[in-house]
Amino acid sequence: MSRCTKAYIYKENLRNNILQIKSLLSENTKICLAVKADGYGHNAVLAAKIAQECGVSSLAIATVDEGIELRKNGIELQLLLLSLCTPGEMDELFEYNITPLVFSKEYINCINEAAKKIKLQNKFEVHLAIDTGMGRIGCYPQEAGKQARLIEDSGNLHLGGMATHFALSDSLSSNAQKFTKQQYEAFCLAVENVKKEGINPGICSCANSAAILNNPEMHFDMIRAGIIAYGYYPDEITRKYLKSKGKNILLKPVMSFETEVVAIRRFPKGKTVSYGCTWKTSKETDIAVLPVGYADGLLRRFSPGLLVTINGKKYPVVGRICMDQCMVDIGKDNPDVKLWDKVLIFGPEESGALTTADDLAKLGNTISYEVLTSLSKRVVRYIKE
Repeated sequence: MSRCTKAYIYKENLRNNILQIKSLLSENTKICLAVKADGYGHNAVLAAKIAQECGVSSLAIATVDEGIELRKNGIELQLLLLSLCTPGEMDELFEYNITPLVFSKEYINCINEAAKKIKLQNKFEVHLAIDTGMGRIGCYPQEAGKQARLIEDSGNLHLGGMATHFALSDSLSSNAQKFTKQQYEAFCLAVENVKKEGINPGICSCANSAAILNNPEMHFDMIRAGIIAYGYYPDEITRKYLKSKGKNILLKPVMSFETEVVAIRRFPKGKTVSYGCTWKTSKETDIAVLPVGYADGLLRRFSPGLLVTINGKKYPVVGRICMDQCMVDIGKDNPDVKLWDKVLIFGPEESGALTTADDLAKLGNTISYEVLTSLSKRVVRYIKE
């Protein structure tokens, strides 16, 4: 028997979102879908299989282990490793055909030496990361030609592409948009510096979810879709804003997070609930107990304020969320809530949820990305066909 606290992945919603993204692109622009962090908490293998069906060309991952899992589940698309790996992981890059981002002389030489030991028949493809303002990994634009030359002259490596990442593209402030434009221009300079070395820069990409929606001039050869594939708009680039720009892009949340009522208890006036005794009943009421807590991803900071959906109505979570349980005030003698009723924490409209991961994110002063990726492994994901 399966635990009642679970998540459902709405397969057709993911397909819808990928097709919505495609509608914004020119015919020759490729899609790289981010499936890192277990597909933003949605099950990376499932997301990857749907991506293959929808004509996506590449998948973005963050760790070598994520790539191995995909390969062992029959995923044949290019896997682009966005984070760095250690020398102990490099043999698996070749074994599982994972394309790394590189940028420094030391890192390039390290991968080249690892490739030499493997004695590959063909040169191994790498992509050059450019730091245009994110301040994470990447060489500076003025160094791009030199680093590309190092790759091409290494003996075992081949430059297959270039990439950078935007830091502020999801903000509509004039300063943020100015900064994004500066990043884009710096990336263009890096690409030109590689070409001046007589080297083909390969597949170039810089547009993240926000730039995909808001900056079509920045799509280059390939876009890298993240949160929008899973049904959420990036910060200020909302559906309302896009409609004002003549873009009717309908993204549908892909995941629902649900549980069941496992107990209903009558509490008198003045009874405290949960750790710290932070909430007290103002009158006699009934409290529903739910078997879900912060160890599942229902973060402690969501209460007070969190509303869950039971049979089409919203009810407040009261007191502190515990590791494995939380409590909901359903009111005295409520005929609409019964033992074992389904409780929806967030999800798409078709799941019956009245809240989304965005709503929870606002409560926790965070972003939908964190809410989605916080769901733990003990919350089993099921496919909703």
